Amino acid sequence: MSNIAVIVGSVRKNGNTEILAKAFVDGAKKNNNVEIISVADYKVNPCIGCNACFSREGNACFQDDDMPRIYKKLTEADIIVVASPVYFYGISAQLKAIIDHLHTPLRNTFNVKKLGLLLVAGETLPAVFDSIELQYQLILDYFNLQDAGRVFAKGLKNRGDIKGNQALAEARKLGEQIR
Repeated sequence: MSNIAVIVGSVRKNGNTEILAKAFVDGAKKNNNVEIISVADYKVNPCIGCNACFSREGNACFQDDDMPRIYKKLTEADIIVVASPVYFYGISAQLKAIIDHLHTPLRNTFNVKKLGLLLVAGETLPAVFDSIELQYQLILDYFNLQDAGRVFAKGLKNRGDIKGNQALAEARKLGEQIR
């Protein structure tokens, strides 16, 4: 049994990304402890790259936002699954703010061994996920993490378009198999 943190990078509640993430969670919670971290529930300022966290006590950021609450959840995770809508071939700005805040010595306290990726795009171009996949692979390689799996869904522009999409069954199955 693993502890899984699912970071949902969409501020749209009950949108396609959250529905896909919940399908994964439905499968994963059968054999794991799962916690959803939704960007809609936290205020995280963009990292400014000042490196204050490298010298401050407890590696604390000087910004007063909700990242300390997220760090605590990530410290307890064995697996992190990132779910994001695709905006201009990238992840959401709110999710990017969280990821950029992981440029901190606190990440050395994480026990994460695997990383998973769930993406939803309104566009249908064949290359719509390529830039995110490249960044994801670079993160896997840099931190020596295992790929826990990937589920991508495209052509889903409007809220609820994902209902009935095969990506939901794929996400659920990935969740059931993940350990």
